[in-house]
Amino acid sequence: MSRTAGFLIVVLSGVCFGALGLFARLAYAAGTDVATLLFLRFALAGGVLAGVMAWRRQRWPRGGVLLGLVLLGAAGYFSQSAAYFSALHHAPAGLVSLLLYSFPALVALVQRIVFREHLGRVKWLAVVLSVGGTVLTADLSQGGATLPGVLLGLLAALFYTVYVVASARVSGSAGPLASSTVILCSAGCAFGVAMLVRGPAFPASVTGWAAVVGLALVSTVAAVLLFFVGIQRIGPVNTSLVSNLEPLTAVVLSAIFLSERLTPRQVLGGMLILGAAVLLARADMPRASPEPPAGGGAPGPVPG
Repeated sequence: MSRTAGFLIVVLSGVCFGALGLFARLAYAAGTDVATLLFLRFALAGGVLAGVMAWRRQRWPRGGVLLGLVLLGAAGYFSQSAAYFSALHHAPAGLVSLLLYSFPALVALVQRIVFREHLGRVKWLAVVLSVGGTVLTADLSQGGATLPGVLLGLLAALFYTVYVVASARVSGSAGPLASSTVILCSAGCAFGVAMLVRGPAFPASVTGWAAVVGLALVSTVAAVLLFFVGIQRIGPVNTSLVSNLEPLTAVVLSAIFLSERLTPRQVLGGMLILGAAVLLARADMPRASPEPPAGGGAPGPVPG
């Protein structure tokens, strides 16, 4: 029963993450901008997770680990989030989420090229499927996609690839909750500076503020904490597989609430990308014992 509950918990985590694009679009419609929205998101989420750490009496990272996590948040996660949320201005939320999920194949390529890790046939097949799926998904002829949106979505995947590879080597013994808290707080500080430079653009309606709170509490805090619980019950590989529901949820929610539609070609491309992510996760099953760094819909606090 505990294992079944674990799968359901991870499914709920994926649904929470999948609502990210919906909340962002609603907040943009209320007049906010990327810097202000992400400052509010990370400030609220980081504050809540810091409270959870205090309640659990968990120690904060120190020394080089703390510095590395701060840099991951203020530089790496800052860049990835800025690219992802900027892409939402120019392309459907479901499409941006699917493009982001090309990052597992990019991680595999980085591990092979930079760290000389051996890639078996299954992983190479996954890389080919992901590349082919990305080409199909980046369809500019229909579906509301624009070239800036596609490029920003792919840039977000690239930044997240660097973030995942770096976080696996930086997080050390800090643990996923402490790592996520430091990363989110650091990203919030960085976006706070960007907001002050540009000038704040707070939501001008109750709906906009509700979307900000939903983004912070549902698509960040709840999603991250549920992900932690899921990892403890069903392990990191199964959690990664079930987390592929995140972009599918984004597509469904965007179709229902934002009237966004993907073309058949983009749907096929998205299926290939998700299939590649599943293959890569299953290929790691025999040696998948460590926890992913700083848990989120993938090996980070949040994929978006």
